[in-house]
Amino acid sequence: MPGLYEGKKDWEHDVIREGEENILYIYVEGISFSPSIEDYDTVMSKVMDVLTQVSGITKIVFSQKREYEYDYGQTKILVEIADIYKKISREKNIFSYNALGLGQQNVQYINQKYAELQNLSFKMLKSDPIGAYVDLTRALRRERIDIEKVTDPKFGEIVKRYSSIISYLISLLDKTSLIEHAKPYLPGYKVGDRSIYRYIFTPTIKPDFMFTKLMATIPPDAEEIDSYTIGDDTDVTVFKFSDDIKILYHLMPPEFKLTEDKYELLDLARKIMAEHKPREEEFTDPERMRQVFYNIGHDLMEELSKSKNIMLRTKEIDKLTEILVRYTVGFGLIEVLLQDEKVQDISINSPLGKIPMFIVHGDHGDCYTNIVPTKNESEGWASKLRLISGRPLDEANPILDTELELPSASTRVAVITKPLNPTGLAYSFRRHRDKPWTLPLFIKYKMINPTAAGLLSFLVDGTRTMLIAGTRSAGKSSLLSAMLVEIMRKYRIITIEDTLELPTKPLRELGFNIQSMKVASALAKESTEIDASTGIRTTLRLGDSALIVGEIRSKEAVALFEAMRVGAAANVVAGTIHSDSPYGIYDRVVNDIGIPKTSFKATDVCIVANPIKSADGLHKFRRVTQITEVRKHWENDPLAEGGFVDLMKYNADTDELEVTDDLQNGESDVLKAIAGNIKDFAGDWDSVWDNIMLRGKIKKTLVDEAERVKDPNILEAEFVIRSNDMFHNISGKVKNETGKLDSKKIFFEWYEWLKRELRKKQ
Repeated sequence: MPGLYEGKKDWEHDVIREGEENILYIYVEGISFSPSIEDYDTVMSKVMDVLTQVSGITKIVFSQKREYEYDYGQTKILVEIADIYKKISREKNIFSYNALGLGQQNVQYINQKYAELQNLSFKMLKSDPIGAYVDLTRALRRERIDIEKVTDPKFGEIVKRYSSIISYLISLLDKTSLIEHAKPYLPGYKVGDRSIYRYIFTPTIKPDFMFTKLMATIPPDAEEIDSYTIGDDTDVTVFKFSDDIKILYHLMPPEFKLTEDKYELLDLARKIMAEHKPREEEFTDPERMRQVFYNIGHDLMEELSKSKNIMLRTKEIDKLTEILVRYTVGFGLIEVLLQDEKVQDISINSPLGKIPMFIVHGDHGDCYTNIVPTKNESEGWASKLRLISGRPLDEANPILDTELELPSASTRVAVITKPLNPTGLAYSFRRHRDKPWTLPLFIKYKMINPTAAGLLSFLVDGTRTMLIAGTRSAGKSSLLSAMLVEIMRKYRIITIEDTLELPTKPLRELGFNIQSMKVASALAKESTEIDASTGIRTTLRLGDSALIVGEIRSKEAVALFEAMRVGAAANVVAGTIHSDSPYGIYDRVVNDIGIPKTSFKATDVCIVANPIKSADGLHKFRRVTQITEVRKHWENDPLAEGGFVDLMKYNADTDELEVTDDLQNGESDVLKAIAGNIKDFAGDWDSVWDNIMLRGKIKKTLVDEAERVKDPNILEAEFVIRSNDMFHNISGKVKNETGKLDSKKIFFEWYEWLKRELRKKQ
């Protein structure tokens, strides 16, 4: 807390109330070692002294160059020991010299035991309670052996009294959480060894210039299962536990590995930069704002380092400036997390300051992290998101849904606050892939197989209307972006989203004729933005275009189905919707949103993607589970009247999308309708099927060749688009030369092109 410790001496303290927390702040700026309870008996003893003077403490924070915070659970352990100390301090009659025995006999024994008792119960109990417990149990064992040898009844009485006092102390300690946690490690324990404390006490650490806390200590019972480096300075280690299904994603960013001099520079720079807060209008261009603050920060770091006589290389100043910008106009460790391409989702739950961030990892699934965001930081994020998005977040509008462009990634952000969330702010960040998804990438990751890829490619070229359905995190938007890649670049594409997720910018850079439109969020009560229905209807006035709707949520579906009826005759119309089956799509659109049944018939194909769980329940895999056409002959219920016909369906036994008999036999009204408009396919199912298989074979070949030459870029949009262009050009050339779409010849010429391209890459 800035300014809290100005003018304070080492080991002075304050108790600050923050909400439900009573936080004990202990000032240790001047001590030469880290204020670690687990490592230093002097630190533990000092804390115990304070805890015997105050009550109701729920958290302990040491302030040095960094803040070391011990949470409620760890603080409670210490409070229990402090309570024992207070208790025995009050019971002077039990622990007095006279309590051991009176008279001149056995004075040497009494003096020795009294000194031992005072050391264990008052001095050692505060600095090393585990060691005190071990020494007490050993002393009790020794006294019980000795008493059997005593012949003098009076001396025996003294030994019994001493044993009973020791037993009483042991019984008090036995009831504490500390001893309960320590008991598995006590066999062979050597008094003075503080390694057991490191298993029990693990502070979160936060430099002064930032609010986020980091649990830097690795749990002692953790087993490392993965490790890698993000960039050149951020270490990631993934751990699992033998007695827990949770997985720990442990992040160690550069800001937690700096020297004390650099921490001091950053703290000074942050305080100076705080006086130059960005104006509201600057947030309309966050990228430019960051660049301005980077330039100012860079000059400031240079000046401060010179004034403090701290010699820094240009690279070091660059790195410190990046950190400074992250914790002034940026989003702190969120940005570091999003640098990891394997991090797909970040969840931040309330109440802030108590719960770590959670992520979904591409290789390890759901994980918890060692990062604990604080209330102050979360409120800063909320303010920035309001300004960047231009959308409200308050009691009248407790939901904010927007997108965020960061140097490390593009992400969708959802924020909720009171009264919807009674405990305050909570966040969800969904990381967008840096490059557009492609169908060959989905083949590689087994979300679809080559046949499905060929079918989807054929449907896109056939200008069908498609809805991609699935649960949250099923890959709907990713699959939709892959379908965008399949649209030929000579056609215009219009995208409509309330939160920008589709990869319009990279596709534009790759030569697509694409126009994005942003509309008001369906969740917002008040907005100056155009509503989704108006946006969709506007596209009908913009000429012949493929229409892609990011997500169908509400009444905008009325306008979408109007567009489907018009667009189906001209170009692709596609969108995503939350549902888990073709009938679920119908039920949502007709019964929930209120679209007329006859309008739903404008849908040609439903594609369903769902996460598939492993038998142990620990893993999830994204799979397309159904590709289903919607026939037009039904009147009331498409399910009862055969309106849904599966073209491909997922088989859990084979973990594959399999071709149905209807597709295999050519009993597809949608494919017949496409074929009816193309001279080469009209009335010739074998030619249609041959073309679908050819498309799938080409995409599978890309996957195989990428693996063979160890070049993953072959599966990225830039190369896949070139491959698609060559497929279309070669198909036209072969048709002109032979009078037909000869699949073997098309594939041969395409493969010769691919081999030439791969040779260029070598």
